[in-house]
Amino acid sequence: MILSGIMKVHRGKFPLSVIVITICVLVFIAVLYAERLSFLSSNSIFKFKTCPRKTTKPKTTGEKKADEEIVNTTWIDDRFDFDSEECNVANGKWVFNQSIKPIYTDISCPYIDRQFSCIKNGRTDSDYHHWEWQPEDCTLPSFNPELALKKLQGKRLLFVGDSLQRNQWESFVCLVEWVIPEQQKSMKRGTSHSVFKAKEYNATIEFYWAPYLVESNTDINIIGDTKKRIIKVDTITERAKNWTGVDILVFNTYVWWMSGSRIKSLWGSFANGQEGYEEFDTPVAYKLALKTWANWVDSTINPNKTRVFFTTMSPTHTRSQDWGNMKDEKCFNETKPVRKKKHWGTGSDKRIMSVVAKVVKKMKVPVTFINITQISEYRIDGHSAVYTETGGKLLTDEERTNPQNADCIHWCLPGIPDTWNQIFLAML
Repeated sequence: MILSGIMKVHRGKFPLSVIVITICVLVFIAVLYAERLSFLSSNSIFKFKTCPRKTTKPKTTGEKKADEEIVNTTWIDDRFDFDSEECNVANGKWVFNQSIKPIYTDISCPYIDRQFSCIKNGRTDSDYHHWEWQPEDCTLPSFNPELALKKLQGKRLLFVGDSLQRNQWESFVCLVEWVIPEQQKSMKRGTSHSVFKAKEYNATIEFYWAPYLVESNTDINIIGDTKKRIIKVDTITERAKNWTGVDILVFNTYVWWMSGSRIKSLWGSFANGQEGYEEFDTPVAYKLALKTWANWVDSTINPNKTRVFFTTMSPTHTRSQDWGNMKDEKCFNETKPVRKKKHWGTGSDKRIMSVVAKVVKKMKVPVTFINITQISEYRIDGHSAVYTETGGKLLTDEERTNPQNADCIHWCLPGIPDTWNQIFLAML
C-alpha cells in the first residue's frame, strides 16, 4: 500500500513552477543555438551574400519641382552590411533594373554644367539610368542624402582635381541638395574654387580646380596646345594653401596627363621662361608630381582631423575597337555597358595606377582609394558623347552626326558619378 501510494504521487501532475522553469530552459537553449548560427553566418567561415534591400520612395522635406522624380532612396543606415576593407567594390557587375531611377535630373538640379546635361542637351535614350552596380561579395548601400548631410554636419568636404572631379562634385551636390529647403542652401562659383553651402547643417561641399594637383602654366589660363603646357612638378603650395582647414579631402588627377606627348616638367620659377624644363615620359612626370602632393599631405594634414581620399582614374572611351566596334566611332551612339568580365580598355593606363599605389603606400597619412576605374570601364554608354558643348557652344544637329565630335571622357549627370559617390558615402 505504501508503494502504491508512492506510485500515485509520481503519477500526479507536475507543479506549475516546474513546467515554467522547464519551458524557460528550453527557450534559452533555442535562443543560444540561433545566436550561434547567426554568429557563424556572419563570419568568414560562411561567405553568404547579403541581399540588396528593396528601395522605397522617400518623403520630401520641401516643395519639389513637378518634373523631379524621387525614387531609389532608403531612409535607414544600411551601411552595416558594407565593410570597405572586406569588400572589393571593383569586383562585380552592372545589373539592369527598370524600376530604379535617379533621385535628381539635370532639370531639377540647377548646379549641373551644360557639359554634363545630356538630357537637357537632347539625349533621348534613358536606359543608361537604370543600371546599378552590384559587387559580388557584399551589398553596396544606396545613397542616402540625409545620412550624407548628417555625416557632413559642421564639416567641410573639398573635391580637388580636374573636370572629372568637378563631374563627381556636381553629382554629390545634386544627390543631397533636393532635401534642403531653398532658403537653407547656396552656391558660389569661382574660377578655381566653388562652394555649395548647406546652411542648416553648417556644412560645405566644395570644389577646387587643380587638374595636375601641382602647379602649371595652363591650369588657370588654359593652353589648348598640349605641347606648350609645362608642369611645375615640384611646386604645390600656391594651390594647396586653399586646401587646409578641411575635414574631408577628395583628390584626383589623371586625364590632363594623358595628352600623348612627353611631359614638359620644370623646377623653380616660371619667371625663367621655358628654359630649364625637361621632357619626361608621362609616368615619370606623374610620379614626380604625385610625390610633391604626397609630401604636402604628410607634412600638412593631421589625420586625426582630416580624412584623405583619392579617386582612381576615370577611364576614357575614345577607341571603340577596345570593345569590338571596329568602326572607330569612339563612344558614339553606345547605349549599353560592355558585358565582358574585367574589360579594360586603352583609356586606363595601368602604369599610372601603379604609380599612385606605390606613392600612397609610402605615405604617413592614410589615404583611402575610391576605386572607380574598373566599374566605369564597362560604361561606354554613360558619357556626354555628342550631347555636350565645345568651346562654350552646344553641338549643332549636323555636328552630332559625327562620331569624332563625341566627348567620351566626361559623364552625363545623373549618371556614373552617382555610383562613385555611392561608394564614397559607404566609406565615410
